[in-house]
Amino acid sequence: MQTKKYKSFAEFYPHYLSEHQNKTCRLLHVVGTSLFLVFLMGAFLFHKIEMLWLCPFAGYGFAWVGHFFYEKNKPATFQYPLYSLLGDFRLYFEIVAGKERLDS
Repeated sequence: MQTKKYKSFAEFYPHYLSEHQNKTCRLLHVVGTSLFLVFLMGAFLFHKIEMLWLCPFAGYGFAWVGHFFYEKNKPATFQYPLYSLLGDFRLYFEIVAGKERLDS
């Protein structure tokens, strides 16, 4: 199966949203990204650099559970790592700002 090659993040983001329709998957992304940010800030605020090891586990761990068990698809991270990461943060901030809903 051939996959589409996206030339820009703007072109990729609608695809990203289509892969994040399930409410529980979106909620798990929000939880994981929130924990990622907490661990990142904690590492610097408390001078505990070892907390940085928790960042990818929090961010990807929650998101991948959402994809494999609720969304029932493969995370975009495997094909589009940078665009997927940007999509995670964009969706996170859009949900927090009320521009995007958890239940799409």
